[in-house]
Amino acid sequence: MAQVQDIHVRNLAKSTSITGFMVNAAIPPLEVISVLNSAKVKFVLMGAYALVGWTKTARATEDVDVVVTAKHHKKAIRALLAAFPQLELDDHPAVSRLRERESGSVAIDVIKSYQELFQVALKNTHPVTSGSETYRIPSLSMALTLKFAAMISPGRSDEKKHSDAGDFIRMVKMNAEIDLEELSALGEYVYPGGGKELVEKVDQVRAGKTLQL
Repeated sequence: MAQVQDIHVRNLAKSTSITGFMVNAAIPPLEVISVLNSAKVKFVLMGAYALVGWTKTARATEDVDVVVTAKHHKKAIRALLAAFPQLELDDHPAVSRLRERESGSVAIDVIKSYQELFQVALKNTHPVTSGSETYRIPSLSMALTLKFAAMISPGRSDEKKHSDAGDFIRMVKMNAEIDLEELSALGEYVYPGGGKELVEKVDQVRAGKTLQL
């Protein structure tokens, strides 16, 4: 897995640079990681920044996403607001959004781990070290499962679903070794029977078929 480590670190740096050009006052993910590590918060990096080792593609993103354990959630918010005083809390049932005071733009999403799927995501991880910071990203199977969940979410917009599908397709194409048994088990946390559909979608991509959403 050393290759994943190197690819992730390299593409995280590229993604951070690209985002810096495209998003005004963007907060680098490693700064968020450093704050959470210093506060001894148990978390997993999520979203586009977490996928760059699995998609093997760098891209810009508007915010930094993390999921934290329930018992560390308040501590994470306190630490981040102290470190980034330009942000203010916009709390929701599923996520605590830290927004820029002036623009209202979301800079950091702290996902609450009340849903079982995110509890599982905290346990199915891959460690990465970048400079002096060590942190965790979702394992390949977990990353695919999370994208699958987003792709089929009834409350998600079509444009976001198609973006999710693009990430899913890239991950399948860029990673020949996918543990289908593990993937099937994780898919059951999305919905009962979801494991079968998740594996079928991997098969569709591998067969060159159009991914059905």
